[in-house]
Amino acid sequence: MIKLKDILLENNPPNLLIPRRIEGRVEKYVQSVIQKYIKDGSKGGLNLSGLKLTKLPSNLKNVSVDRHFDCSSNNLTSLTGAPNSVGGYFDCSSNNLKSLDGAPRSVDRHFDCSLNNLTSLANAPRSVGGNFYCSFNKLTSLVGAPRSVGKDFWCMGNAIKFTIEQVRAVCDVKGEIRV
Repeated sequence: MIKLKDILLENNPPNLLIPRRIEGRVEKYVQSVIQKYIKDGSKGGLNLSGLKLTKLPSNLKNVSVDRHFDCSSNNLTSLTGAPNSVGGYFDCSSNNLKSLDGAPRSVDRHFDCSLNNLTSLANAPRSVGGNFYCSFNKLTSLVGAPRSVGKDFWCMGNAIKFTIEQVRAVCDVKGEIRV
């Protein structure tokens, strides 16, 4: 019979903790969340933040999100596959986005693309009902900014310090402009 003392004092203790495979777990989890969301009638919000995603799942492309869509704090380089429209806010901040290709055409509340690597706002939503945040990117132009923003427009900490007049020249902002 093996005694516990003998096991603990051996030079090569047995491997009691064998790691489980984790490959593909996040993808399976995300797919299950999206399938459940679609099955439930696309009601409410959809939160995919902080999952270390490098791309959005393709089955989101034809989904209209009733409330908010949050894909912030991932490793996304593209918004390809994002929902067509969002009834609440759309948050894609804190990723590695270089463009807004694939962004929804309209967002009823806020759109946040701050803290990315954007150099342009091409393919941003045409209209944003609430606030539009594009701060702390590498923007060199405001071409492609939404035509209308229902509340505030925040565009600080970019490669170029834009002026309020430059923002007003490309966008009808109903609220405050912070540059």
